[in-house]
Amino acid sequence: MTFYTAIRTTLLATIVSAGLLNMAHANESLKMELTANKVVKNAEGKISYLPVSTAPAGTIVQYKATYTNTINQNINDLAVTLPIPANMTFTGEVFPTSAQASIDGKNYADMPLMRKVDGKLVKIPLSEYRSLRWNIKLLPAKKSASVALNTIVD
Repeated sequence: MTFYTAIRTTLLATIVSAGLLNMAHANESLKMELTANKVVKNAEGKISYLPVSTAPAGTIVQYKATYTNTINQNINDLAVTLPIPANMTFTGEVFPTSAQASIDGKNYADMPLMRKVDGKLVKIPLSEYRSLRWNIKLLPAKKSASVALNTIVD
């Protein structure tokens, strides 16, 4: 019985070590930069983005995350999430538009999110959205991909 316990323990330690090694490799292979910018529209309707650290209520702020593959191998099937900050309401504007949304940070679905109320499917208000997720099928070696969402300061 002791022999089987030793083999099982060794096998389990090997599996855990391999998993940790893969996680360490993944952490070194992907760099993320997050920016917050105030969305400004001029008289001609042209949109520009200005860095912002604080903003009054009603200001539209775009959160943009840029993911860079730092290794010489492609990264496949990358799921990235951006939480919607407290005191902010999601506007419904995302880039790319393939984002899925969540009201609990665990379960994601295509937008608009729906729920049953009195037997009818109704849209969940954007104010209840808590995070967004994008699935990046392929991030080529040494390349970057960006995702963004717009919010309004409450």
